[in-house]
Amino acid sequence: MAETAVGEVLAELAALEDPRAREVNQRHGDDHGVNLGKLRALAKRLKTQQELAVELWRTGDTAARLLALLICRPKAFGREELDAMLREARTPKVHDWLVNYVVKKGPHAEELRVAWLGDPDPVVASAGWALTSERVAKRPEGLDLAELLDVIEAEMKGAPDRLQWAMNACLAQIGIDHAGHRARALEIGERLEVLKDYPTPPGCTSPYAPVWIGEMVRRREA
Repeated sequence: MAETAVGEVLAELAALEDPRAREVNQRHGDDHGVNLGKLRALAKRLKTQQELAVELWRTGDTAARLLALLICRPKAFGREELDAMLREARTPKVHDWLVNYVVKKGPHAEELRVAWLGDPDPVVASAGWALTSERVAKRPEGLDLAELLDVIEAEMKGAPDRLQWAMNACLAQIGIDHAGHRARALEIGERLEVLKDYPTPPGCTSPYAPVWIGEMVRRREA
């Protein structure tokens, strides 16, 4: 029954393929051509189906994996299963959705955060930093923020792109949410100048940490 459903869903995804969407997605390292709005609409119609989600993930197809992440039950995955999935998720969108839509909502987030943070694979480590940013913002108790800033200060400038981006986000989150560490976070950002020249569309906040921190603090105090 699941196999039939998989074939039907893959046919629907193939019908949604849009060369223009693929061109845009490929600029960001994602190898699929499905409009994400249409993908979400399909997920809404399918609703939660864990068995189908697992089968879609196993296809290895990026659009199918994104759909799987929208219709799965996050708490149904084991720790080792999630670790294996993350290491398979090499495209940015699949990686981001897996961390944000599944790992963060499951019972293994903290254990995986600690394991991934020191992983030698920079893409895996970036997931650890993304989970750390979540804790900095929502559950900072038990985190050594000064030590996190030490690591960011020492390693962010030379880190590969995706790891650098995740560390920078954590730096900004510390500066935004923790006034006692804000001055140091700003100083690190200003000295390292990571993402200082990143092209930012009008109306969007720059990912350059000093600007990001300043803007978010201003909004909260307004």
